[in-house]
Amino acid sequence: MGPPRYIGFEIGKTNNLLKRNFSESGIRQQLEEATGKNGWIIMFLADHRDENIFQKDIERMFSIRRSTVSNMLKLMEKKGFISREPVEYDARLKRLVLTKQAMDIYNLIMEQITEKEMILRRNIPEDELEIFFNVLSKIRENVE
Repeated sequence: MGPPRYIGFEIGKTNNLLKRNFSESGIRQQLEEATGKNGWIIMFLADHRDENIFQKDIERMFSIRRSTVSNMLKLMEKKGFISREPVEYDARLKRLVLTKQAMDIYNLIMEQITEKEMILRRNIPEDELEIFFNVLSKIRENVE
């Protein structure tokens, strides 16, 4: 029996390795402007481009406070990643729409994710991956 293992430590260590691996990839320079959560927001909006997505949806999806999301979206708009368009049924609501620049970034991100995901899943049976995702979900629920 070895020293105790801590979930938070193992997740943090794995996260550091993933970040380092991604930052060392050639695509990183191309995505410099879409760092951190911007990339995840671009992915979320691209994956839901046929829906009306609003700021509150980003807040809920990423568990981020309203003020933080507001600042992030303002910056993304300034960088030319998104635009805000009124919806027909309520002019006060502004749906978030990706620009062509952001869609190009999305395509690069998806190529990178597909490549990395194949590496991460290598030699792990599907049933073990299912257990892994279920355990991660329970950990998130515990933290929330």
